[in-house]
Amino acid sequence: MKLYEALASEIADSILKGVLRPGDRLPSVRQACASRGVSPSTVFEAYYLLEAQGLVEARERSGYFVSVSAERLPPEPDTASVPDEASLPIAVSERVFEVLESTMKRDVVPFGSAFPSPLLFPMARLARMMSASVQGLDPWASVDDLTPGNARLRRQLALRYLIDGLHVATDDIVVTNGALEALNLCLAAVTRPGDAVLIESPAFYGSLQAIERQGLHAIAVPTHPRDGMDLAAAERALERHRPKACWLMTNFQNPLGSLMPDEKKRDLVRLLARYQVPLIEDDVYGELYFGDKRPAPAKAFDSEGLVMHCSSFSKCLAPGYRIGWVAAGRFARQVARQKLTSTLTTCAPAQGALALYLEKGGYDRHLRLLRHKLAAQQGVFMEAVARHFPAGTRATRPKGGYFLWLELPVGADALAIHAAALAQGISVAPGPIFSPQPGFERCLRLNYGHVWDARSEAALKTLGAIAARSLG
Repeated sequence: MKLYEALASEIADSILKGVLRPGDRLPSVRQACASRGVSPSTVFEAYYLLEAQGLVEARERSGYFVSVSAERLPPEPDTASVPDEASLPIAVSERVFEVLESTMKRDVVPFGSAFPSPLLFPMARLARMMSASVQGLDPWASVDDLTPGNARLRRQLALRYLIDGLHVATDDIVVTNGALEALNLCLAAVTRPGDAVLIESPAFYGSLQAIERQGLHAIAVPTHPRDGMDLAAAERALERHRPKACWLMTNFQNPLGSLMPDEKKRDLVRLLARYQVPLIEDDVYGELYFGDKRPAPAKAFDSEGLVMHCSSFSKCLAPGYRIGWVAAGRFARQVARQKLTSTLTTCAPAQGALALYLEKGGYDRHLRLLRHKLAAQQGVFMEAVARHFPAGTRATRPKGGYFLWLELPVGADALAIHAAALAQGISVAPGPIFSPQPGFERCLRLNYGHVWDARSEAALKTLGAIAARSLG
């Protein structure tokens, strides 16, 4: 935990335990620096994080105060999942499809959506880049960049890795049709039907569908909603089942929003290296952090080329363009071969547009604005959950991304809530779609990445009432 995170956690604990009450003034930055022996930037980052979590509010020329709504925020889930760690076949696609189908209508309130609002992205500027890219498109580019992808785009991606302290060769990067294709190609490159794959519990439903489609078995490992997969349980599974791959999200996991600490990422990579098990790292939310620095991917600790780092622009810049990539390490050739024999290539104009956008600059400014908006929306959303959902509801407090994971009181039925909410024009993602086995029947994943307005407030109030009625 970074210094500012430790300070923020200590203050948050004081607020939630009632030591600091709504309306109380926090120490000034100067006072906090003197009493804690930290720098002003550390105090500011801690206060910014608390503000993003809805626990404190800034008042002009007066300082920071405990938010009047802070005492009503729901507590966090505080225990890891307890899945059956057997190697199991998967059968979830039909249920997942039914849920996803409900999020594809504009008149439905999209709490169940997997994407943030398209209004948060620079679509007009991207359109200009697309126009310029198409006009200057080299006819031979469709041949030269056939499978690995646009050379200029791959160079820009390699530069961004370098800025983050990772040395990734351009030739190790394969551009794909979104991150989901990258993840599927990686899975196909290192497994065969009947093999086992280590996953989180709960897990991104896309991983479950991919495992099902490729005839693989899943080993669900206990996962904590704050810091991710239990590594002791992972080692037991590695020893018992000898899986051929591990697929997980280390940064702002979907659906939990968990963030694996750097030390734990390092230990994870070392653990998998001992067993020579490749890690398929899904890092599509890594740019959506609320702190002062992008959290490192597990790839940053990889010295053997075993980590295949997958990401995309769909969640942070260009939804609908379907441009993703994988830095595949020692498996780059196998991944490229899988792509060559499946989808062959990725949309050339879209690749060119994003390469041009990155070359022109402005991406980091866009990301700063996007992160600020998402952090603010999380605070408002959490406060509304506290007001409208039944007592005993627990909610995660992610440090990035745009998902909240709710654990409802005993007796709640997430699938029944999903059906009742949909009848009212509200989509949610019920917990059972994130597991290959029974579990998470009283959990919901909610998307706070859409603009908060009167319609959202009314929908969340209705959803809270439906959840209360489900308790009997």
